[in-house]
Amino acid sequence: MNGLYALKPWYADRLSGVRASLVRREVSPDTLTAAGVVSAAGAAAALAWLPAPLAALPVALLLAARLAFANLDGALARETGRTTRRGSVLNELGDRVADLVVLAGFLALAPLWLVTVAGLAATLPSWVSLAGAAAGSPRRNGGPVGKTERCLLVVVAAASGWAVPVLAVIAAGSLLTAALRLAGLWRELA
Repeated sequence: MNGLYALKPWYADRLSGVRASLVRREVSPDTLTAAGVVSAAGAAAALAWLPAPLAALPVALLLAARLAFANLDGALARETGRTTRRGSVLNELGDRVADLVVLAGFLALAPLWLVTVAGLAATLPSWVSLAGAAAGSPRRNGGPVGKTERCLLVVVAAASGWAVPVLAVIAAGSLLTAALRLAGLWRELA
């Protein structure tokens, strides 16, 4: 059930040179969390303001940066010994804000109710994972429509103009992902 999340170790390895450079420059992990949110906002703006398929390249590049920053902030904190509880909270909040900001780009392209439903559904898998972690379970990631898949779906919308169908897939897929994570968590905690 890991979906594209299974590629995370490979992706983290590709970012090792960037991570080493950030360590040498003593960049704060919190700065990277903020950069991820800014990248998400840029992707949302490109999605909202540029027509398909012209929006596809900037949206893809900005979402790739958003995913890179999401990978690098925690890795940098661990590598430099700067992991803190505050940083963990900031990381989680930054991820949720970035998710919602990206989906806000659809407000110019789809009905408010659908954007709202997709936004709420997209946060559910993470809330399930966080609740499980609070109960002592290992953090659950991935799934049919996790963070990486949502980013890919947004690029599909930017390339095709299929905002409504993509939002429907994000909403339904996120609900399925949350349900699968919850079922696994429920079995584990029984």
